[in-house]
Amino acid sequence: MLGALRHRNYRLFLTGQIISTIGTWMQSVAMPWLALQLTHSGLLVGLVLAAQFLPVLLGSQFGGVIADRYRKRNVLLVTQSLFIIPSFVLFVLSGSGHAEYWMVVVAAVVIGTINLFDIPSRQAFVIEMVGKPDLMNAIALNSSVFNAAAVVGPAIAGLIIGAAGVPACFLVNAVSYLGAIAALLLMRDLPALVRERDEPPLLTRIAQGASYARHQPIVGMLLVAVAVFSLFAMNRLTLIPLFADQVLHVGAEGFGFLLGSMGLGSLAGALTLAFSPGASDPRRQFWMAMIWVAALLVFAISRVFLISLVALFVAGYTQLTFVATANNRIQTITPDNLRGRVMALYAQALIGVGPIGSTQAGALSSLLGAPWAMAIGAVIAGAVILAIRVTRPYVFASHEEGQAPVIPTSTA
Repeated sequence: MLGALRHRNYRLFLTGQIISTIGTWMQSVAMPWLALQLTHSGLLVGLVLAAQFLPVLLGSQFGGVIADRYRKRNVLLVTQSLFIIPSFVLFVLSGSGHAEYWMVVVAAVVIGTINLFDIPSRQAFVIEMVGKPDLMNAIALNSSVFNAAAVVGPAIAGLIIGAAGVPACFLVNAVSYLGAIAALLLMRDLPALVRERDEPPLLTRIAQGASYARHQPIVGMLLVAVAVFSLFAMNRLTLIPLFADQVLHVGAEGFGFLLGSMGLGSLAGALTLAFSPGASDPRRQFWMAMIWVAALLVFAISRVFLISLVALFVAGYTQLTFVATANNRIQTITPDNLRGRVMALYAQALIGVGPIGSTQAGALSSLLGAPWAMAIGAVIAGAVILAIRVTRPYVFASHEEGQAPVIPTSTA
């Protein structure tokens, strides 16, 4: 059931992720909270998150080309090292009392720019460490680590912010990247990089990935589904601070526990996928999306902290299951020579549309309040999934084979 752990390189990778991801989640709480302290505006909090995601939306395909062109471990060594810089700068600025809103925005843009190279390489690197048979298990274990950190990181961050202030969260995150760097340096016996003899121009290579996704119906529709949920239903770092501050009145500590509850649900979903191979069935993926929508609607109308915690736990479980299943299906279908570019499209769908999603969620919350912003986004996401289910039934069919045509790699 834990086949991915048979691979030494993956064990190192997972250990590094355990260390660095806790710090990342602490910063994910600290950055929007700092923006809220500086501005007291939901819209401006959303713009900080938009600034962090915008580079991925605009340039992730360049990162995909790099992932297909160079050794992925080397790319990750560079990106993980660069991540230290904006975190340490935010620590110095916030610790000295000189932090201003525009500085937070600049730091967010720098983090996003590094991410546009980091995410496609990191996503496509997993299959090189474990192979296709253990890919779903590896994705589930990665998600387990990510969401275990999402329980621990926000809870610790909320307590630290309440007791000592925001700066310590940025410092911990900067130091935590050293764990990921050490893990990458210790790896050995990685697959050799295979390059095409006559590599086409950069824009042609980008177009190949887009063409493949457009002509492979399951991949294309899964990317659309992930993008819609990311746009309308995954704006937790924009809206949940507002719920904690203005709706539930639980402060920074409560904000940390709300995120922690969602992370705990995601951890439960990831462990379910790791120990139960059938949990990634496409039909189950559809129902996870529907339950996800229902949980967000319950959270939107709740004014009781305990009910809100339970709703976010369910939302975390179903969100993780839906997204991880999409990741596995896309990577399994996509040929090796296009995986970096297709996973760049996946990064754009999951993370890159964040600028638009954060902005619309922040604007709606300013106009109508955070509960209405959450509810409207959930209803739109649910409607799109239903439309895909009705018009493209093969996307959520029980088996991929024979459900939709796959274009040959040579014409991608």
